[in-house]
Amino acid sequence: MAALKLKKGASSHSAYNLRPTFSDVEERHTLAVLVANEAGVLARVIGLFSGRGYNIESLTVAEVDHEKQLSRITIVTTGTPQMIEQIKAQVGRIVAVYDVHDLTVEGPAVERELALFKVTGTGDKRIEALRLAEIFRANVVDSTLDSFVFEITGDVGKIDAFADLMRPIGLIEMARTGVAALSRGPE
Repeated sequence: MAALKLKKGASSHSAYNLRPTFSDVEERHTLAVLVANEAGVLARVIGLFSGRGYNIESLTVAEVDHEKQLSRITIVTTGTPQMIEQIKAQVGRIVAVYDVHDLTVEGPAVERELALFKVTGTGDKRIEALRLAEIFRANVVDSTLDSFVFEITGDVGKIDAFADLMRPIGLIEMARTGVAALSRGPE
């Protein structure tokens, strides 16, 4: 019986053993979804996530065009590339959804978050809180004799780093808006 010779560079693997095109590694993605600004749309979009067991790390929603009655939902989620593709396809099929963009893969994007931090402390802790706020360019928006409320804007890493440094000083409460994001460039 003659042996089958393979051409140079050809693989002896079966077609059934081809590697999948998607990775099993979970990635963080920021999705921008343009929707009709009407009752129940947000519930339908979020219901899709919860119904399929997808986690939402951040969610922001606001009207972006009053005349056309459009809102923008910015969702930060994690999943494998295959899961993210499924999410985008399923969200895009919702009737009131006009557009779905994955800002993570479409090119450079700007992401920002606003946070408020209530920090208590007197003496050296108060001085340290003010010093750190200055370094992070946080604004004092409220002050009493034994507490501050700081306002800080930046990427998620900056907000997390500020929180980590304020905890031992006296961070007692925090409120975060969630991520707002736009793609960079003219389009």
